[in-house]
Amino acid sequence: MIQLSCSAILFDLDGVLIDSTPAVTRAWSRWAVRHGLDPNFVTHFAHGRPSLETIRELLPHANIQQEHEWMERAEAEDVEGIVPLPGARKLLQSLPAERWTIVTSCTRALAEIRLRAAGLSAPEKLVTCSDVENGKPHPEPYLKAAKLLGFAASSCVVVEDVAAGIRSGKAAGARVIAARTTMADVDLTSAGADWIVDACRNITVVGINQQLTIALRVT
Repeated sequence: MIQLSCSAILFDLDGVLIDSTPAVTRAWSRWAVRHGLDPNFVTHFAHGRPSLETIRELLPHANIQQEHEWMERAEAEDVEGIVPLPGARKLLQSLPAERWTIVTSCTRALAEIRLRAAGLSAPEKLVTCSDVENGKPHPEPYLKAAKLLGFAASSCVVVEDVAAGIRSGKAAGARVIAARTTMADVDLTSAGADWIVDACRNITVVGINQQLTIALRVT
């Protein structure tokens, strides 16, 4: 067990708190087939990135806004199989409301839909792609989340599952716990993760004072 102190915990959503992989895969696969693209490549490429950014890179000459609206509807209408990941609910319930938030690359509307589908409560303040000019791996999302809570990003801990999110957290000055729910350990380490755990079930709050004290079961 490893113990560390922090002011707050900043969580990614998909792949950290909830498993939306089946729904995301179905939506992006449908989109890829519509445009004659490889569904496997597209779903992998899109993970952890804002939809608008993914579409712009894969179809730069398309009507980007129209395609984005199609994808937003497809993902909002398909919530089958979205569930909380192991330990997520217990961990969030153990944290004071003002000491955690969510930083996600999906839109605010979609984030709230997925949280409801998984039976999790949305925090008072959360940061989505609707709230920033620069998405992950840029540090802006995590800098903004820390500021919303009233802390320096350097005093916070980020929990992420993909390289872009890890790099975003590190660039913001935070320490990063990586969950091995999506990528191989070597990729998480290469992106700069400070620690790797299986899932949120391996993170426990053991003290709440001016600083949070959390314990990690690292395997």
